[in-house]
Amino acid sequence: MRNVAAAAMIAAGLAVGMAGRPQEALGADTSAGQKPNIVFIFIDDLGWTDLGCMGSDFYETPHIDRLARDGMLFTRAYSNGPNCAPSRASLMSGQYTPRHGVFTVGDPARGRDRYRKLVPIENKTVLDDRFVTIAEALHAAGYVTATMGKWHLGKDPTTQGFDVNIAGCQWGSPRGGGYHSPYRYPNLVNDQPGEYLTDRLTQEACEFIESNRDRPFFLYLTHYAVHTPLQGRKDLVEKYKAKAPGKRHRHPVYAAMIESVDQSLGAVLAKLDELGLTERTLVIFTSDNGGVGGVTDNSPLRGAKGMLYEGGIRVPLIVKWPGRVAPGTKCEVPVIGVDFYPTLLEVTGTPMPSGYTLDGQSLVPLLTGEGTFPERAIYWHFPCYLQASARRSSSPFRTTPAGAIRVGDWKLIEFFEDGRLELYNTRQDIGETHNLATERPQKLRELHTRLLAWRQQVGAPVPTRPNPKYDPTAQWPPTRPQRPKGKRKGR
Repeated sequence: MRNVAAAAMIAAGLAVGMAGRPQEALGADTSAGQKPNIVFIFIDDLGWTDLGCMGSDFYETPHIDRLARDGMLFTRAYSNGPNCAPSRASLMSGQYTPRHGVFTVGDPARGRDRYRKLVPIENKTVLDDRFVTIAEALHAAGYVTATMGKWHLGKDPTTQGFDVNIAGCQWGSPRGGGYHSPYRYPNLVNDQPGEYLTDRLTQEACEFIESNRDRPFFLYLTHYAVHTPLQGRKDLVEKYKAKAPGKRHRHPVYAAMIESVDQSLGAVLAKLDELGLTERTLVIFTSDNGGVGGVTDNSPLRGAKGMLYEGGIRVPLIVKWPGRVAPGTKCEVPVIGVDFYPTLLEVTGTPMPSGYTLDGQSLVPLLTGEGTFPERAIYWHFPCYLQASARRSSSPFRTTPAGAIRVGDWKLIEFFEDGRLELYNTRQDIGETHNLATERPQKLRELHTRLLAWRQQVGAPVPTRPNPKYDPTAQWPPTRPQRPKGKRKGR
């Protein structure tokens, strides 16, 4: 751990915890003084309805469905951002995006200059060392920690609390041969063709579990799947090509990638069973944002990855915690990615780093049915542009700079270019089809006032500077110049 200040905060927190409260974990084995193991499985771009237990009529996910039967299925779970990096930074730091400045992936001005009215807020692509990651907190509390797969928050996660890193670096998607070897990642090199990345990460995860069976571990299995490029194992692709398409889902390669993820979970659960670790292991399965438009169908939700509509930020979430979570239960309370950090601290009996801010709430009361979970608002801040496909979109952008708040069933989205406000009741109108801004002015003012106050509290920057390259006469989609007859490209 490079950050001396972070180390000091952790040490101070541990000292306070040892003096101020018992350190036994809350899991099924607390009587024996054993801390629970944690397996956190983070899938990339998996949509809210992309599981059998969430209603898919084409993708097959028997192991994930079994996890839902054995644990708690959250129906209103959210990522902290509509794309990869901000969700991962918030998960690791426990803080909303304005605090760490990782607002989007790469360039915050993604899209053509002439369509952007504003200059977006500068984006960070690395999670600063001053943040105490959940891995650092757990490591200081005696956990061996491993990340396997996508990191996307810098070059080396071992500088931020992980003892083991397999295939994690600054990359946001597979490189080289994609999901098929040969490929070269940190600590994961295969020059021989034929290996599938999801399978190899699963193998590494199972070997880590076996090697650390006698000590508490935190395994962050963060698959590159199901992010593009769309590449599945040949046997599974052929299986879905031969299967009748569903009314909602029908992409055979994407289906194959999802089944590989499902097989990965199945292998990890089988390894826990084999080693007798199931009863003292907390398993969390979720996604970093909504499904990709044009690849999967997020309906009945509106929108897709890259948007603050439900299809971009509502994600599947399943938690299995033997002895504490009743099997086959569902939770309809809205929860969000920053909630995982305080949850894991409470589950493991780990004190919060001294002087450190956490924006989420522990989910333990929801998981166990014991205690109270506070009514609260949850927030999003995305002061950036994300371009759209000219072939599939009526707009140049999946989203323009925007922010959002959800309180209970109500959700407000504010678009910074023109100050437009959209208000939805997500229980009565899950597809966000009817903007109630003019019909419910009091509710609109209530949510907007809270959103403005939150932005001030966390220092959220809002873009206001006009873009000098903006062209209000530019047409979308752009017209292509006609080539003279008889002339072809490349000749």
